[in-house]
Amino acid sequence: MPLIDIKDVSRRFGGLAAVSHVNLSIDQGEIHCLIGPNGAGKSTLFKLIIGVYEPSAGTILFDNADITRERPYARVQRGMSIKMQAPSVFKELPVWQNLDIALQQQRSGDDLVMERQRLLELLDLAVHDDKLAGALAHGQQQWLEIGMALALRPRLLLLDEPTAGMSPEETHRTGELIKSLNRDGMTVIVVEHDMAFIRQIAQRVTVLHLGQIFADGTLEQVVSDPRVEEIYLGKAHHV
Repeated sequence: MPLIDIKDVSRRFGGLAAVSHVNLSIDQGEIHCLIGPNGAGKSTLFKLIIGVYEPSAGTILFDNADITRERPYARVQRGMSIKMQAPSVFKELPVWQNLDIALQQQRSGDDLVMERQRLLELLDLAVHDDKLAGALAHGQQQWLEIGMALALRPRLLLLDEPTAGMSPEETHRTGELIKSLNRDGMTVIVVEHDMAFIRQIAQRVTVLHLGQIFADGTLEQVVSDPRVEEIYLGKAHHV
């Protein structure tokens, strides 16, 4: 049974169909990447999954429960967590306190302190725990926000361009972090443009184009499709 099951979902903004008749099932324990050109509908689909938007038509199931009309906080309580593209950490607070703010929804006392330390070490931020979050490098701020998302104990982690603005080394480390989380059983959906990063992490790839699913399969299957090469990668681009 899929963890997330999107059935014939559409979302219209006036006369524009940002997402049109999308059917997509994502299994428990999968790393699934969404790719496509700008305006393909990736971010809209993300916001439909997390509940920022309601579908104009169709149904969304999470662990076989109909969440189509549920608010975002209810979906978080079910086990979803999201990190959007731009870091939104509390820049005037130290790193440890950013994590505590997220952790206090789930933990308290010694349990909170132990989990905070685990996350700091997982994110390679332990030596920066007293530093103001706004003083961290861009990539470190991205990691801190991933840590804040992980503090909610999600079963499904949604990451919107998590490596935007990162160096190649930071990007690779982020990929290894995602694979580590997945090995521990977490399901991850990633919107990303960096094809080297997608090659590093993806178990399955869905290509969106003009609000519809254009291709779906392993990365090798998707990039070998000449239609995908034309609409997304460009004929001269090789992954």
